[in-house]
Amino acid sequence: MLPLDALVREISSCRRCAERFAATHTAHEPRPVVWLSSSAAILIIGQAPGARVHESGRPFTDPSGDRLRGWLGVDEAAFYDRNRFAIMPMAFCFPGYNAKGSDLPPPPICAKTWHDAAHDRMEQVKLILLVGSYAQKRYLKTTNVTDTVRGWRDHAPGIIPLPHPSWRNTAWLKKNPWFEAELVPVLRARVRELI
Repeated sequence: MLPLDALVREISSCRRCAERFAATHTAHEPRPVVWLSSSAAILIIGQAPGARVHESGRPFTDPSGDRLRGWLGVDEAAFYDRNRFAIMPMAFCFPGYNAKGSDLPPPPICAKTWHDAAHDRMEQVKLILLVGSYAQKRYLKTTNVTDTVRGWRDHAPGIIPLPHPSWRNTAWLKKNPWFEAELVPVLRARVRELI
């Protein structure tokens, strides 16, 4: 089995989706954003980098990241400390936009190719945060984010499902005040315990 640093180099050089991305409205090149760790106790499995993250090369450098860090109760220094957090999106590259400017879904080939190998090399992880429907579908076999997040106790303390922190989900948060009232305090306490 390749060591994690060698796997990170392989993922970082992946170009499997070059033709797919060239055919999107954004017509961009692959740029895997890889933030794995052999020491982090917390693994965030999200959707895919957005356009800002594609430019920065650093995960969650956007308003979604601000909201996620708020839920976790951590600042940027703690969040970007690979001894504390690893981040493994369902696709390591920005999938692009369609002609209407909407986000394209993460290509399934990415998780199929890399997730098991990466997960196997991060045995030290004690908490997995499944952020959004794509991660929850793959790892919990669920399809309804509201029901999955509402049932978070069924998976805790090792796994906590979360809604996507996109500002597009502000209406969801208003309709589901229990999330910030009940789950976020537990999430913050668990994060504090592990970091």
